[in-house]
Amino acid sequence: MTRWNNGLDEVERVSPDITDETNALPAWYFTDPEVHELEKEAVFGRYWVYAGHANCIPETGDYFTRTIGDRELIVLRDHDGEIRAFYNVCAHRGSAIVEDTPMTDPGNARRIQCPYHLWTYDLDGDLASTPRSFEEARLNPDLDDEDVPELDAEDNSLMAVHTDRIGPFVFVNLDDDPMPLAEQAGELTDELEALPLEEYRLARRIVSEVECNWKVFAGNYSECDHCQANHQDWVKDLELLESELEVDDYHWTLHYKHKEDVDDEMRIHDEHEAQFHYFWPNFAVNMYGTADGYGTYLVDPIDEGRFQLVADYYFRESELSEEETQFVRTSRQLQEEDFELVERQQRGLNTGAIAQAQLGPNEHTVHRLHRLAQEAYDAYADETAEDRSHEGEASEA
Repeated sequence: MTRWNNGLDEVERVSPDITDETNALPAWYFTDPEVHELEKEAVFGRYWVYAGHANCIPETGDYFTRTIGDRELIVLRDHDGEIRAFYNVCAHRGSAIVEDTPMTDPGNARRIQCPYHLWTYDLDGDLASTPRSFEEARLNPDLDDEDVPELDAEDNSLMAVHTDRIGPFVFVNLDDDPMPLAEQAGELTDELEALPLEEYRLARRIVSEVECNWKVFAGNYSECDHCQANHQDWVKDLELLESELEVDDYHWTLHYKHKEDVDDEMRIHDEHEAQFHYFWPNFAVNMYGTADGYGTYLVDPIDEGRFQLVADYYFRESELSEEETQFVRTSRQLQEEDFELVERQQRGLNTGAIAQAQLGPNEHTVHRLHRLAQEAYDAYADETAEDRSHEGEASEA
């Protein structure tokens, strides 16, 4: 049952059963700035989040930056060829070290040096050197040089962030003790690693700012009940009745068959189908089945009413063929059609008229998305309450 803000209906938590009346998140979770702040910790500070593509930093010292919530990260390839991530924060006095460096134009450095006081770090994050002024006390009349302690390289290292990969896709986790990426990804790992994704290079990037909450767009992406009415140019070439939907704990995959055969040489995967993978919380991979390539999509929140969609397209060559150009064109058309839909939904939510929506029986992926958000909020609330309890016990002692 849809619940309205008319003083009569009360909202409830998302039910685990999609057939229950309260099968959607309360509407205020899509409009409240406090929820946006909560999600920086409860969602993006706890789960594995896509950072970027390994092929964009192929050489030792290559790096790009990535901001998750309010946290700026440096993602780099070290001397052993491994990809690491660190907070973009100097261990000296907390200065940001490098400027914003997109994955499309990565930087390269033998070492990472903070421009403020020239503290310099190896690619493993350890402190490599400091200026002489940190070794001598010549300007401090109360200290002799021999009283200046030596700075330990490891104790004064950059703050590392957990990293892991699925094929060429690099993920980071800001939690101190995260679940393994393999646990969060489930069968998605095998599905993606069965494809030769690492053979492809970034060829195009399109960045869009959209006027809606990121969960609204994620919900739109997760179902295709709206496709027949709103993506008519696309669905005319698909057998929607032959579609399949696979749902795992933290990801879901939609498969759609093409009506006409597609040359196998133009395929990244077997069978003539489109594959849409969504990985909680905000990452997607698309294979439209009409070109030798794929797209990745990052749904990055800006605030409670806006997100940024970063759409990257990967092909074997940077010079696109006719089929590859059509791939990007089709993807962009679908995005623009969806932008109109989700911004319309956000406008309705912003009126405050609806208190809690009602999902349909085939929107079980949307229900799963809402449940994951609810579970994240609840887990963070429980953890925060436990921390406060321990603080209270410690103060009484």
